Amino acid sequence: MTHWREVPPSHARQFLEPGPVVLLATHDAGASADNVMAMGWHQVLEFTPALISCLVSRGNHSHALLRRSGECTINVPTADLLDMVVRIGNCSGADSDKFADLGIEREPAAHVAAPLLPQCHAQLECRLHDDAMVGPYDLFILEVLRIRAATSPKAPQFVHYLGDGQFMLSGRRVSRKRLFKPEMLGI
Repeated sequence: MTHWREVPPSHARQFLEPGPVVLLATHDAGASADNVMAMGWHQVLEFTPALISCLVSRGNHSHALLRRSGECTINVPTADLLDMVVRIGNCSGADSDKFADLGIEREPAAHVAAPLLPQCHAQLECRLHDDAMVGPYDLFILEVLRIRAATSPKAPQFVHYLGDGQFMLSGRRVSRKRLFKPEMLGI
């Protein structure tokens, strides 16, 4: 017999976590400064053009920077960077230079002013595609302009935030390609 427990609706992320924690980097042209924040609320919306939605609360310093500049990079860290991810999430770029204070490396991007984080497994250069949902919901729709990904490891372990200071690391990968229609593959 299965035993059940009631879970507060505010804990939905423990069951529907959308994907790996990423590091969203922005650039403030007015101050000639870069910022980075940890972010867990994002999803792929479309393949072509490649569209991603992400929620950046207006309480975060990055919200104003992304809104003003209209561009960012989304950097995908691996499990070995978990402590750095938490440190990034525990401070505000409004009060500190996270890059200097935390020793975060950065490189110029090809299509946006925001920096790439080379210690991360993948970096996506993004430009604001639609801001209609920013006002009411802090939801940014971004178009991916370029992706750069490390060639190894082939199956990196990513970090997933479950809330309440708890993380899950991505696990063993399994393939079911043989069950898919061929036209559903290739992405």
